[in-house]
Amino acid sequence: MKRFSETYGYKPIKNVMQVDSMDNDLRISLWNGLAMYYLESLRTSGAPTLERDWLSTLLLRLWVYFFKHPFDTIPPGSSGAYQELRNRFFSFEWCEVYDFIQFVANESTQKQVNEAFMEFCNKILERELSGYRFVGGKIEPITSKEEIAEIEEALEPIESLRPVIIHLNAALGFMSDKKSPDYRNCIKESISAVEAICSLIAGKDKAELPDALKVIATRIGLHGALKEAFTKLYGYTSDAEGIRHALLDEPNLGLEDAKFMLVSCAAFINYLKLKSSKAGIKL
Repeated sequence: MKRFSETYGYKPIKNVMQVDSMDNDLRISLWNGLAMYYLESLRTSGAPTLERDWLSTLLLRLWVYFFKHPFDTIPPGSSGAYQELRNRFFSFEWCEVYDFIQFVANESTQKQVNEAFMEFCNKILERELSGYRFVGGKIEPITSKEEIAEIEEALEPIESLRPVIIHLNAALGFMSDKKSPDYRNCIKESISAVEAICSLIAGKDKAELPDALKVIATRIGLHGALKEAFTKLYGYTSDAEGIRHALLDEPNLGLEDAKFMLVSCAAFINYLKLKSSKAGIKL
């Protein structure tokens, strides 16, 4: 018999949002950027020329300051240096890859190339759902481990919360589709997950969120301001100009919008689970 998590397609969030790991798609894409913007001419040409003195300087800086090797151990010949860098890159730990691309983007003397490379990397990092971006020339986290933990906790496979988990997992799937991410439906499914757990707590079958919140506010002691906040959030997703309606012109939504809604709804679901337990309501 399949496990609940297998039946409903639960996928570990850490395998989707890459915070302390790096899959092959992300690693290869970042290497392609390095090759295209900096290193390809090492592979395809002979000795450095005056036009490529900056590349010789970058290679020297990598060898002396990044790898901290004696400068006279740089592999002879451009193609040998290229292959050595490639071998090292694909043997790096995930965090060392970020160290490497940050070093290159800051040590190269080609300012316009560096800016274009960082822009390219940020597009890759977003597409592959990395938890990091180039910000001000440095690789900075945009997704915390706490956010990951909230989603993982909300996705805990509990049979009685099956409708909630189905919506959350659908939201995650829409957000993590690398070929065609659907942020609109990620937001829709995230708020639907909140609606589902509120209906369960309120004891009503498929109650709309505002109605369910009114009931559970007294049942579990939900603060009025918090109830009002999620009522308004539901309104944002449901009014005539909102996410749920099939508009001809789809709202301009991005990963940041989808991630905010998914994390916020997951955190609220975890909060409701705990409050319900304290109130003696078994879910």
